[in-house]
Amino acid sequence: MKNVKTIALALVIALGTTVASAQNKKINIEKSKINWVGKKVTGQHSGTISFESGTLVFEKKALKGGSFVVDMSSINVTDLEAGKGKEKLEGHLKADDFFGTDKFATSTLDFKKIASKGNDVYTVTANLTIKGITNPVTFDIAVKGNTATTKVIVDRTKFEIKYG
Repeated sequence: MKNVKTIALALVIALGTTVASAQNKKINIEKSKINWVGKKVTGQHSGTISFESGTLVFEKKALKGGSFVVDMSSINVTDLEAGKGKEKLEGHLKADDFFGTDKFATSTLDFKKIASKGNDVYTVTANLTIKGITNPVTFDIAVKGNTATTKVIVDRTKFEIKYG
């Protein structure tokens, strides 16, 4: 993945039943997904990563908080076939110069500030931790019924994810 500086993450979050209080909704990790796209000068690659856990916090029907844990060892390449580069790229992404999944098995996203934009859309500023390095990210998230969706752009160099 030479010369890829940003990675786009599209999250589809399925909310499960209310847990602990009427305000905290755990995500359904079987129905929730993270799709990623990493772009490079000569093209791009795409795939998925699985959630380990997550919760969205609501006050009445308004989003007030959230946190997620992502299983980085679940990184999967979907645009290449087995035996045609898929395993090689997955190994590269799990290696120390990218996500270092042996040492950093999970990444986290913790909401810090939320502002309503109306129509169940919110602007969120959150702390994203990858490889033990935390940086702020800002994104819009839409909540409709028991589903939340967002797209997060990550500058991988801020997390010491560097080719070579």
